[in-house]
Amino acid sequence: MNVEAFTFSPFMTNCYLCHDQGEAVLVDASCVEDTERKTVLSAVDEYDLEVRHLLLTHAHVDHIFGCRFFEDHFDMRFQAHEAAVPFIERAEEQATAFGVSVDKPSVPTTLLGEGDTVTFGDVTLEILHTPGHSPDSISFVHPPSDQALTGDVLFQNSIGRTQGLPETSRSQLMDSIPDKLIPLGDEMTIYPGHGPETTIGRERKQNPFVKEALGEGGDGAMGPMRSGR
Repeated sequence: MNVEAFTFSPFMTNCYLCHDQGEAVLVDASCVEDTERKTVLSAVDEYDLEVRHLLLTHAHVDHIFGCRFFEDHFDMRFQAHEAAVPFIERAEEQATAFGVSVDKPSVPTTLLGEGDTVTFGDVTLEILHTPGHSPDSISFVHPPSDQALTGDVLFQNSIGRTQGLPETSRSQLMDSIPDKLIPLGDEMTIYPGHGPETTIGRERKQNPFVKEALGEGGDGAMGPMRSGR
């Protein structure tokens, strides 16, 4: 699986174009500006891709800025976990809380949950429900290539924010990491919602929040949680 990573908006939120055999999925349309949207479309054209699916790891406002544009452009709706629906319905309210504006996306008609799959080219992404930062958080995993798109669950040296946001749960997040992500194995590369890519192995060994989640004595004192929206 080929992964093209882009970082957009004042929130520095990652957007991913994953492709294989001429087919693609777009994950987390964080584009705000027209130039950002054109950057994604230029990559689609450069690789001569047919976009098969539009996907969301979760529906916090910084991950959905560009959803309406791409829904209209590709004539399809984004797919997300069922718990994303209330967040999408309150998209304008979310945006106002952070002093920004958003074109409200369509409510998903295809809902994704634990054990579901999404296929493009020769790639089949497996869906894991990884709540905590948000109740609708899901991760997209491709075991054959040791790659996963994990949204705002786990970052390099940090984890997703669970303070000052509605419907977050630190305890759920601290369960999702050892129960869902750590079993993917040390070689698994993760593409997070913010910051650089990393690996499960690196975070298992160096991330104080992961050590805490694994009961290894860390308490997160070595660094703050990222402020993923």
